[in-house]
Amino acid sequence: MNALTMGAIWAGAAVGLLIVAAGLRGHRLFPERPTAGGPGRDGNRTTAVVAAALVAGVVVYGVTGWPVAGLAVATTALGAPRLVGARERRANSIARTEAIATWTELIRDNMAGAAGLEQALVASVGVCPAAISAEVARFGRRLEHEPLGDALAALGDDLDHPSADLVVAALANAARMEGRDVGALLSPLDESIRADVRMRLRVEVGRARIRTSARIVIAVTGFTMLFLYLSAPTLLEAYDTLVGQVWLAFVFAIFALGLWLMDTYSQIEMPQRFSARRHATSTDRSGR
Repeated sequence: MNALTMGAIWAGAAVGLLIVAAGLRGHRLFPERPTAGGPGRDGNRTTAVVAAALVAGVVVYGVTGWPVAGLAVATTALGAPRLVGARERRANSIARTEAIATWTELIRDNMAGAAGLEQALVASVGVCPAAISAEVARFGRRLEHEPLGDALAALGDDLDHPSADLVVAALANAARMEGRDVGALLSPLDESIRADVRMRLRVEVGRARIRTSARIVIAVTGFTMLFLYLSAPTLLEAYDTLVGQVWLAFVFAIFALGLWLMDTYSQIEMPQRFSARRHATSTDRSGR
């Protein structure tokens, strides 16, 4: 193998390692092309991730000659966005829950100022938290040409959150029965939603130490393998055999299983949506 080929392989290996490292840290290497809809952006992102994973896997296989290592690197690059994005999804979920509580508090305070229910809802559109501003803005536009009950039902579907369903149901009942003391109903809902936010934050703090320990273990293991391969390749000659590849696959499988379990058990299962349960019940009754 001549020097030019070796240089190309090592250059490709460096690019592959940079792609994997960027994926693990959540950095975007491929800019999204502006499109009219979200599915197009998701498709571009998926294509970029798959291409990067294939490049990284082929390069690692070309450098090491270990098919298991190439497959492991490609799989890691494919799964890295999900593992990194899980933190963002959890943060977004907490932010949306807290925003729903704040929006509920705004409506309660507006009604305490002698405003009617619909007037209080309209006044809350422009000052609602950013996490749910898009959904509440659509709700404000619907109020201009739809009945309040229909607009609230659509808002519950847009927010798609169990806590929002409770607030929407309370507001819809108040609008239908012209309830005057809505604030007394919204205050306990606000406190309950904020208690849920505090619980989620405590859970995240407790699990952050476990995730940090897992990152340290993975980083040290990867650095050790790279250091041994570059400085003492004779120590890794055992992996050039079929038995060595089987053992390497076993090691990677243990790491993959650990990451999958950590991701699975770190998810906080949301309760079933109130409106979805209501729709399902009405559908069953109509079928009978």
